[in-house]
Amino acid sequence: MTPRPPRLTAMAAAAALFAGGLLTTGPVAQAAGNRPDGAPAKAQDAPAITPTPQSVRNRSDRITISPTVTLVTGEAADRSTLGVVTAALRKAGAQRVVRATRPARNGLNVHIGDAGALAALELEGPSELPADGYVLGIGAGRIVLAGKDTTGTYYAAQTLRQILPQRAHPGARVAGIAVRDWPGTALRGVIEGFYGTPWSHEARLDQLDYYGEHKMNIYVYSPKDDAYLREKWRDAYPADQLAQIRDLTDRAVQRHVEFTYALSPGLSVCYSSDADAKALVDKFQTIWDIGVRTFAVPLDDISYTDWNCDADKAKWGTGGGAAGAAQAYLLNKVNQEFIATHPGAEPLQMVPTEYYNVTPSPYKAALSEQLDPDVLVEWTGVGVVAPTMTVAQADAARKVFGHPILTWDNYPVNDYATNRLLLGPFNGREKGLPGRLAGITANPMIQPYASKLSLYTVADYAWNDAAYDPRTSWGRGLKEYAGGDTRTEQALRAFADVNYSSALNTGKAPELSAEFARYWDSGDAKRLTSVLAGLGAAPARLRADLPDRGFIEDSGPWLDATEAWATAARTALGMVEAARAGDGDRAWALRQQLPAQVERAKSFTYTGLGGGKVPVLVGDGKLDGFIEAATAEHDRILGVSGRPTASTSLGTYQSNTLARMLDGDDSTYFWSDGAPAAGDQLTVDLGEARDIGDVTLAMGKPGSTEDYLHAGVLEYSVDGQNWTTLTGFSDKPDVTATVPAGTEARYVRARATAGQNSWVVVREFHVATTDGEITGNPPAADGSALRSAADGDPASLYRAARAPEAGETLEVGLVAARAVGSVTVLQPAGSRAAADIQLRNADGSWQTIGTLDGPYTSVDAAGRTADAVRLAWHTGSAAPVIAEVVVGK
Repeated sequence: MTPRPPRLTAMAAAAALFAGGLLTTGPVAQAAGNRPDGAPAKAQDAPAITPTPQSVRNRSDRITISPTVTLVTGEAADRSTLGVVTAALRKAGAQRVVRATRPARNGLNVHIGDAGALAALELEGPSELPADGYVLGIGAGRIVLAGKDTTGTYYAAQTLRQILPQRAHPGARVAGIAVRDWPGTALRGVIEGFYGTPWSHEARLDQLDYYGEHKMNIYVYSPKDDAYLREKWRDAYPADQLAQIRDLTDRAVQRHVEFTYALSPGLSVCYSSDADAKALVDKFQTIWDIGVRTFAVPLDDISYTDWNCDADKAKWGTGGGAAGAAQAYLLNKVNQEFIATHPGAEPLQMVPTEYYNVTPSPYKAALSEQLDPDVLVEWTGVGVVAPTMTVAQADAARKVFGHPILTWDNYPVNDYATNRLLLGPFNGREKGLPGRLAGITANPMIQPYASKLSLYTVADYAWNDAAYDPRTSWGRGLKEYAGGDTRTEQALRAFADVNYSSALNTGKAPELSAEFARYWDSGDAKRLTSVLAGLGAAPARLRADLPDRGFIEDSGPWLDATEAWATAARTALGMVEAARAGDGDRAWALRQQLPAQVERAKSFTYTGLGGGKVPVLVGDGKLDGFIEAATAEHDRILGVSGRPTASTSLGTYQSNTLARMLDGDDSTYFWSDGAPAAGDQLTVDLGEARDIGDVTLAMGKPGSTEDYLHAGVLEYSVDGQNWTTLTGFSDKPDVTATVPAGTEARYVRARATAGQNSWVVVREFHVATTDGEITGNPPAADGSALRSAADGDPASLYRAARAPEAGETLEVGLVAARAVGSVTVLQPAGSRAAADIQLRNADGSWQTIGTLDGPYTSVDAAGRTADAVRLAWHTGSAAPVIAEVVVGK
């Protein structure tokens, strides 16, 4: 164990400030925005320093990295700091780094933990800064690192590491600079509290290194897979597991991170039991003995309406207030019998059972009134995953809980969305918030190495929220993680962009989305081709050059999916461009490649906890949306309506998308993520106005029988503005409307006429179309239909059950005689059907205008008037497979 220097720790300081009513005054308040030197922090003034310093001033002088550099150390310098400084100097070109008690006459001197050496630089010392603050000065022939405390000096070393150049030889000249810096909140770090595949021991050690480099000072050890934290909380650890916790504690001390041990007894504890209280204290003592000094008792994700022992009910009764009183009783015993009797222990932390709102309740009132005032309460915000978090909410939490608040921020955690990587920045947190908190801890993803991109921005915000900009910080994090290589950074940015969205970042793939929008607006295919090529090449670039190999392992299936989706999107782009250029044959050939490419892009999985395969999502709604839009554009150029699409005013629960209610499969469904209000709607778009038949709306599902529109109407429209009612419905999960003959519509919708509490499931929303009767032979094979030969959707196939017999034809009616500009017949690649393409004249005779020839046949009909088109099969033709017969105007 590396011994800890005696100091007033960050947590103790925060708790003391709160207890004295001073949490928003004094130096901590200055860290939230009232700067000691009176000047505003400017992120752009700083070199590439992270987190963004509070104050950076360039000097006119400079220093030179000499062959031999002398380290002059003071009391606030420990082994870890010396190691960081020495390594940085060697990378900057120093050949020898020596230690001495006084400055050398020749060469560069680096003063570590010696505030007096700042006088030569005319810089104020760190004595007025909060805990963890520091001053770093470069100039006047010296470098000075002076921290408010040992951790502050260590942070000065981390800043110096980022400022110094990397050179193979001495002689590098470094511009003078003055950094005066301090954190925006006392505690800044990570809580490993997700459900799912646990992190490896090696990953946890790596995380602690990362936290130290980014000035995060707390790690809460609360993995759900550690049975000795939850189910076996009373039991002693096996020797090997205890040794791993010791390893983590030692590494945390080296990196100036408080290792917090979080024991969760709520599944079985008897709050009134002296034996259980002793078991909890004894467990903590075992962990204390290996060097841990910070402890927590999470009581989340448990029932507080069911006691684990009759004695608790007898002592406290029932209800939320009783649960709060019982929890306070146990926590106070631990606080008084363990924390208070162990000098050097940090304030006890706890997670309340009601951890996700600020609504007053008997439970919160009991904690507020009865829990010892120096216990830190962890809180997730207003919501389990809070999209936003404000100063007002934090103040409300502090008031309702009556204790200092340490946020358990559920970002970038993805245990509720295991098919996604959440690689966007920390967002939606108000400026000024950190100064109102005891600290900020972020719950990371199941993937530890991939979590670093978001955790970089968490560290940046928690240190200096006044200068924090999510997108700027995100870009800097990408640059750092890419190791300074421009092409690797570009690849990482492209990959992170298609894995950007979350509850905090609602925009999906924002940069790629902008490129798609630019293309549809400008038609600049060259630019989009380049963007998609870069996206497709990004996985290989990252696999080859990204320094952190753990990220590659974490992200493997998402990297594969990204490459596959980029390939499919490029094919879709090529299809549109070929169609616009009049090369229908090539456009159709490219379109036929898309289904297999999309299927492959959707095929990638990873093995989740328990061995199940989890399909991954990449750029969902954007990459697949572009392919759908490109297909619709190809349909438009072909002159067909295309496959129906859907839209809704409701949100979508997980991956239960709208497309599932149009796929013809009653076992799949759309599922909203909330209850509808009056006026909410689900709309089917047929692509163009068509004659429609019956409408079927099948809602609800086994296990969710109440999830349907309980009161609503079915309506149709030609223009999407003026609506006509087909039928109303009430308390019927399955609705069918018979449509009057000759009804024409492009849009059909189901609209709620009243609000409800249950969500909405739609298994199928089917709108039959009746335009253009299709008759003839050979009969369709099982699973196919004659209708598919001219249903406006080239993706559906008429597949004949056999080869045609002599005299058989396939006839497409046009409803009424009209001028025909062209007839285009689409067949899948490899189809060998042979036929004459014929028009029926006004006198009923048939006129041949061309011959079916390969997958794409387009014949100029020269505006002839006809009321039907047919394919007259040749004797000996193979069994026909027709994607679409398109009759152009």
